[in-house]
Amino acid sequence: MGAPALSRGLLIVLSGPGAVGKDTMIGLLRKRDPRLRYSISYTTRPRREYEVDGVHYSFVDESTFRRLIAEGEFLEHASVGGYLYGTSARRVEEMQDAGDDVILKIDVQGAEQVRRRRPDGIFIFLAPPSMDELLRRRRERGTEDREVMAARQRLAEVEMSFADRYDYVVVNDDAERAAGEVEEILERCRSSR
Repeated sequence: MGAPALSRGLLIVLSGPGAVGKDTMIGLLRKRDPRLRYSISYTTRPRREYEVDGVHYSFVDESTFRRLIAEGEFLEHASVGGYLYGTSARRVEEMQDAGDDVILKIDVQGAEQVRRRRPDGIFIFLAPPSMDELLRRRRERGTEDREVMAARQRLAEVEMSFADRYDYVVVNDDAERAAGEVEEILERCRSSR
């Protein structure tokens, strides 16, 4: 008798406005759950000082990104804040086929595309406790000038209007508590398969 077949991993979509804590959430979840893999997105956005190519994002120029679109590489892609972002369909499939759960960090536009192509996904919206708290976090981050910060705060208000389209909304008032809530959601989804 051969080894038992691997169960296909879950596809988890995590969205929320900038500075809500998506990277922190993914970091906490991955520390707690060895079955969880992070799908690294492609982007044309400039690399931030602390970011590493191939770890945080795959940083590419716009012509390379457009070539990847033409080749059908992306599960989803979107323009956000003047930059292009996209998720490799091939990378996601390979990880899921290996039995790993895959988490995508994507904006609301991308989540809509994924829902059309992969309605089996688990869609989680990470919300701030308030818009004032989101602005405080953005200021504390210190990576944006005043004009960019104002534009991203306006974008956050639009993104918040999409929260009701998600399967779950988790308020990130405390990162550890919110990560525990997401873990409970994923366990329920695994056990109901």
